[in-house]
Amino acid sequence: MKEVMLAIWIPFLGTALGSACVLFMKGQLNDKVQKALSGFAGGVMIAASVWSLLIPAIELSEESGMGKLSFAPAAVGLMLGVLFLLLLDKIIPHLHLGEEKNEGPQVPLKKSTMLILAVTLHNIPEGMAVGVTFAGMLSGEAHITFMGAMALTIGIAVQNFPEGAIISMPVCASGAGKKKAFLYGTLSGVVEPLGALLTIWLSSYLLGVMPYLLAFSAGAMIYVVVEELIPESAAGEHSNIGTIGFALGFVVMMILDVALG
Repeated sequence: MKEVMLAIWIPFLGTALGSACVLFMKGQLNDKVQKALSGFAGGVMIAASVWSLLIPAIELSEESGMGKLSFAPAAVGLMLGVLFLLLLDKIIPHLHLGEEKNEGPQVPLKKSTMLILAVTLHNIPEGMAVGVTFAGMLSGEAHITFMGAMALTIGIAVQNFPEGAIISMPVCASGAGKKKAFLYGTLSGVVEPLGALLTIWLSSYLLGVMPYLLAFSAGAMIYVVVEELIPESAAGEHSNIGTIGFALGFVVMMILDVALG
């Protein structure tokens, strides 16, 4: 349990390290590096959605005696996760990761505040995904290994690195100062370990719907990959860097979850 409590803070560490870029860099995060990181994180998260979330969800349903309908909880949960993120995008002022890069050296404070709010709210489902995965591992019923859960956690942390930088740098450009921009960027990631802790705490009461929760987390992550990471890694020139990063991330996650799990 101690290892789990430490592991759920890894995504927050990714956000903090990304936010720290504002302390050392004068410009934006290198475009090629950002494409590679976005592609890699996307590959890891898609593979994790399959091996660490959807397959365990289907296996849990099979063990509960659903037979040929064992796919149903996974299908329903996945669509609910996608719809939840879609709704979240509609009701909050959401800005895509790449939009701030084109705003010039001075970014309006109001728009930076909107970006912080959007990313913070979008981090909650990711924290829940980490919490559900570790809760499934701790229950011993979801066939989730510690390595598989860790790979998912690291994948989200990789995604959070450029996200933290893309928050802190525009905030600094708006006149808030480097230290305050770093603080705001870092705080946007605090909701992830908190969301994970809350999910793990509630998991003992939710064992009956664990297949739905696992698939819900998969749907939420797939939405983030398709809506955010793939467009970011494929936009403009050097889109092949993002594609290669995606393939590498997928393979790394597959190896960690299947071979080492």
